[in-house]
Amino acid sequence: MPPIKRTYVQSEASTDKIACNHCKLLFTARGLKSHEAGCIRKQEKTRRRKEFADAADKVVEAQMKGRHRKEKRRLRRMQAASVIAQEPQPAALSHCTPFDVDTLSTSSADLAAGAAMSVSGDVYERSISDTSMAGIPDGPDHFSVPAPVSANIQPDSFKTEFHPKSGRATTVDSFSTFDRSQGRTQSQPIVDDDSQPWHPFQTREDFEFSEIAHQAALNKDLTNKLLSLIQRIAKGEAKFTLQSHHDVTEAWKCAAKLMTPFEKGVISIPHQKQDFEFDVHFRPLWDWAMDLLSNPILMPHFVWDAQRLYKHNGERFERFVDEPWTGNRWWNIQSDLPGDNAAPFAFILYADKSHLSSSGKVKAYPVIVRCGNLPVNIRNSTRGLGGGQLVGWLPIVPADSGNEGKLSWTNLKRVVWHESFLKILDSIVSLSKVGFAYQTFEGTVRRLYPVILILSADYEEQCIMALIRGLKSHCPCPICLVPSDQLRNHATTYPMRMSLDAITSLEVYKRSRKDGEALMQKQSLRPVENAFWRVNHSDPHRALSFDHLHYDDMGMGDHLFKEIKKNLAEIGRHAEKAVDDHHDAFPRWRNLNRFSSVTNIFFSDGNKLADIVKQLPFTAQSVLSPGKHPIGFALLRCIASYLSYHMYIILNVHTETTIAAGERELLTFQCHLEAYIAMLDPDSIQKNWDFPKAHLAKHAFQDIIEKGVARNYSTRPNESHHGPIRKYYLRQTNRKDMPEQILQLDHRSLVSEFIRSRLDHDDEERLKRMLDRRVLEDQENELLDDNMFSGHVYLGSPQLPITIADVEKTFTSCPFQSFRKKLTHFLNEFLPLCDIPIPGGRSWFVVPQEDKLREFRYLKVNYESCVDWKVATDYLRCNPNFHGRERYDCALIRTVDHHNNKKLTFVRFQLMFEYHIGGEALRLALVTPFYFPSGERRAVDKGLRFIRLRARPAALSEIIPLRSIIRGALLVPDFANDGDYFLCNYTDGDIFLRSQTFLS
Repeated sequence: MPPIKRTYVQSEASTDKIACNHCKLLFTARGLKSHEAGCIRKQEKTRRRKEFADAADKVVEAQMKGRHRKEKRRLRRMQAASVIAQEPQPAALSHCTPFDVDTLSTSSADLAAGAAMSVSGDVYERSISDTSMAGIPDGPDHFSVPAPVSANIQPDSFKTEFHPKSGRATTVDSFSTFDRSQGRTQSQPIVDDDSQPWHPFQTREDFEFSEIAHQAALNKDLTNKLLSLIQRIAKGEAKFTLQSHHDVTEAWKCAAKLMTPFEKGVISIPHQKQDFEFDVHFRPLWDWAMDLLSNPILMPHFVWDAQRLYKHNGERFERFVDEPWTGNRWWNIQSDLPGDNAAPFAFILYADKSHLSSSGKVKAYPVIVRCGNLPVNIRNSTRGLGGGQLVGWLPIVPADSGNEGKLSWTNLKRVVWHESFLKILDSIVSLSKVGFAYQTFEGTVRRLYPVILILSADYEEQCIMALIRGLKSHCPCPICLVPSDQLRNHATTYPMRMSLDAITSLEVYKRSRKDGEALMQKQSLRPVENAFWRVNHSDPHRALSFDHLHYDDMGMGDHLFKEIKKNLAEIGRHAEKAVDDHHDAFPRWRNLNRFSSVTNIFFSDGNKLADIVKQLPFTAQSVLSPGKHPIGFALLRCIASYLSYHMYIILNVHTETTIAAGERELLTFQCHLEAYIAMLDPDSIQKNWDFPKAHLAKHAFQDIIEKGVARNYSTRPNESHHGPIRKYYLRQTNRKDMPEQILQLDHRSLVSEFIRSRLDHDDEERLKRMLDRRVLEDQENELLDDNMFSGHVYLGSPQLPITIADVEKTFTSCPFQSFRKKLTHFLNEFLPLCDIPIPGGRSWFVVPQEDKLREFRYLKVNYESCVDWKVATDYLRCNPNFHGRERYDCALIRTVDHHNNKKLTFVRFQLMFEYHIGGEALRLALVTPFYFPSGERRAVDKGLRFIRLRARPAALSEIIPLRSIIRGALLVPDFANDGDYFLCNYTDGDIFLRSQTFLS
């Protein structure tokens, strides 16, 4: 075959290579210039790092020598005291050996005081707990370890066990102090009064104009910003020096030096007697890390040490996980690092191809990085420093019809990918072995070891990262060696893949291609060296993580949705029309997409697919009933079970209990799926349910135990980066030298975020100094918005005051019958309970017709989430015309029955209002209540795990105080039985966990 004439093929005239004057490596004339510029910067950075590391090593060495001297003196004092007092003090000390000497008291009196502390646990108990848990095998059966608990520990207390190398003792915090104890406050302002956080722009106004101009597409908010800035300039209240687009460009060039720029490298790959050259654009990964580490705004938020967190459930401390450092993998890595002050610097990497043009011919291959040492609210943010950043632009091997599908061509693509990715990783390869000395915000010097903790990607990218042969291979899972015909079998656990096995197979392949190929085929490996092998503690098979977007929402969920559509099509158009009508009538709920029809939908939007599947059990159950269509109902049972295990997977905090429940549900789903497949005609089965995405849920809960909850490695936050890249290409490039232009714009965004963070911090500090606490709180109350409010409930969208008489005239529906009488009865019962005197001192108060109330149509409810025990907010409506439709939301409330027993029930809002009496403003609501029907549960309720509710007659409406509301609830009509409703328990994790209590 003649050579392929592509721009990435090196011509014969350019085969001579020239040595770099700095590193002496050989490069082509095409790549030498860009290499030399990067080589000079790299050598300078290496020199600075070495100087800093040497200085830090001396500090650490001096600290350790000082500690040893103090310890020797302390031991001599204790031994002398033990001889005089005839007491075995050294024996007590021996239990503390797993801890660093700094964690021990400096006198026998301090030791005795430490042993007497009941909250933190005594020295002996802490040492036993640390040593015993450090050696626990990983897995759900060994997720927790019983720990000695003091008798006065209260339920809902939190226990934090730090890694021994942290030098920190185990702590126990009360429910109210735990969250605050996890954060650290800054002792002094980061930005001084006389500083210029907008530097190197000449004025703040120059930066603000450039920032708005860079963001390009001016929406309503940006337009208002620009107009406000222009008005300030026109009034002479601000200084503005920019005169032209050239001035703006030059200012950005100066500002670009504030952050690590992109570099360009060239890789040369030999293939069939040709050299293929590809450009790689990248930020050195450790340089990006140093930008974070040197940022004073982010420094207080870094977490270095592994933690094991527990919550007391009334009987014992139960372990839970959330952030990456609470999982087993972080703990095990830190245990393997050399030195007492060692800690991992955890990278989370994502890579995926993206179409830039509508035709799909122009593609991008970005690599996004996040820092696992930062909390999730910073790490997963879409804007601002500390969130995901573009650090690489991988080359894409163009399609070639003559070579496509050939094994050698496919292997070439894998070589190009890993050689390119190695350019990004190169700066951390050596540091992963020797570490980097870094002075933390607390003032201690820690040796940081970069590790690839998490790889976040879809299935195709995971196959590339793990270098397996993919979908049609014998072992298509990148994590374990499950055979291709057992992918839907979750009951059997197969051996895990190990990098050492892949390295051994590759060595055999290099010696004997025939023997190596046979060995690799058994494990479905490719004969390519993996870039991640170069980085210590970064086994790609351990770093690859379950992605619920691609594996559930766009994987199993999508397959189940297509199967539902096939079943409906077989029944007929009337079935499709009924399901579409039910979706159109589905009640509205915040952050839940609505669909006027679903049977004609064909797309791959994971978020919308997830919402469709959440609604399917409720919209299709009356059509695919167990009596008329048992096969369709069996499929609905699969969907209900799938939704349950999916809801467990996406919880933001996982306890031992929820992990065990999720694993059980996954096995239940397998049983339902097998039952559905068994009901099908073998000759008509078109779908093969043994596909990789059906299997990968097997690893979801182990990933949670190892690396924290699913949002730590979800691709959802990273997918959002494709939008700005596509916008840069379409709006701000000339479609030539496309990577360079896009990366320049992305770097400009990073610099803009850096300057903006300094400005925002400076504004906040100045505001705190200008306003005292009372003024600040008053201002916050006046500017209360949708994001934050104090208290339990907040009423919004107020209407004009209206008299009681007008209420009964205006609202003529059944719930408002005898409204004045119901309000009178409620107040006479409620006021004495709240110690509010009845007006006039009478024993019975009758509400005057001329009294006024104010209607509200918007309610925000704060409640404690059952998932993470933090405050969550529901946004509820009681509006006769909300975007052209009636919307009367429902809620779960706490009340008492006729025997004064506390109970929970559901209600629908008919009117939310504020009524003043006795100097008090009462926030009340007129509601229609629901009740749980008695008797035997229906087959559909049992099969689909529905919680059925029945509405009481509208005339039996009641008035309740808004403070009795626990949280909002989405109630869906039973389209087969008028007046019956189902609780939709898939809207969020809190209502899902509460519903399990109802079902049990």
